[in-house]
Amino acid sequence: MANVGFRINERIERPCSELVRQFADIPVANICDNMGRVFAVHHSIRPFNTSPLLGVAFTVKVPPGDNLMFHKALDMAQPGDIMAVDGEGSMSHSICGEIMVRYAMKRGIAGFVIDGCIRDCESLSMHKFPVYAKGVQPKGPYKNGPGEINTPVSIGGLVVCPGDILVGDADGIVVIKPSDAESVLDMAQKHNSKEAQIFIDIENGSWDRSWIDITLKEKGCELTKLR
Repeated sequence: MANVGFRINERIERPCSELVRQFADIPVANICDNMGRVFAVHHSIRPFNTSPLLGVAFTVKVPPGDNLMFHKALDMAQPGDIMAVDGEGSMSHSICGEIMVRYAMKRGIAGFVIDGCIRDCESLSMHKFPVYAKGVQPKGPYKNGPGEINTPVSIGGLVVCPGDILVGDADGIVVIKPSDAESVLDMAQKHNSKEAQIFIDIENGSWDRSWIDITLKEKGCELTKLR
C-alpha cells in the first residue's frame, strides 16, 4: 500500500544539460513572453542575492515549518539540480539557512527555490548561490516529516514537476517543461535578437512607432484633434 504523503521517488528524468545551458543568457522576461506570459512563479517568491538561477527541478514537499525531507533531498540531488521546495507558503518557521546552502554548494546543487521562509539572509546575500524564497523567519524548522520527494509540487502558484527547467533572475522565475524547451528556446533567442535590434534603433532614432496608432485605430479609439 502506498504511503501517500510520505514517499521518496529516486528516479527523475532530466533534460539534456546542453539544452538547459542554452537558457543561461536569456532574460526571464523574454522567456516568459514566449510562453503565453503565464508560466512565471508568483512575485512573492523573490531572490535573496544576485546570482542567476538555472537548472533542473528536484522537488520536495514538506509540511509547514518542517525540513526533514528537504535534508534527505539534499543527499539525493545531483549537480545542476535546483531544490524546489513546497512549504505551503508558510511564514511560521524557516526551512533552511546558511548551513544547508553551504552543503548544497559543496555538492554542486544549482540553487534553492522555497515556497516558504529562509533564515541567515544577510550571509546568503553574499554567497554565489541563488536562493529564492517567500520570506525570512528566524525561527528554525522541525524535523518530523512527513513529506514527499520528486513528486509534483506547487511553487508560487505553478505546478513544478521533477525535471522541469527553472530559470531565474532579478525579475523572478520561469518554469519550462522539458517537452517545450526546444521550441521555447528558439522563440526566446529570436526575441533576444529582435530586442537587441530595437535597442540599436532607439539609439539611432529609427525605431518604428507606427504600430501604436494602427492598434488604437483598430480598437476604435476616439481621437479629438487640436483646433
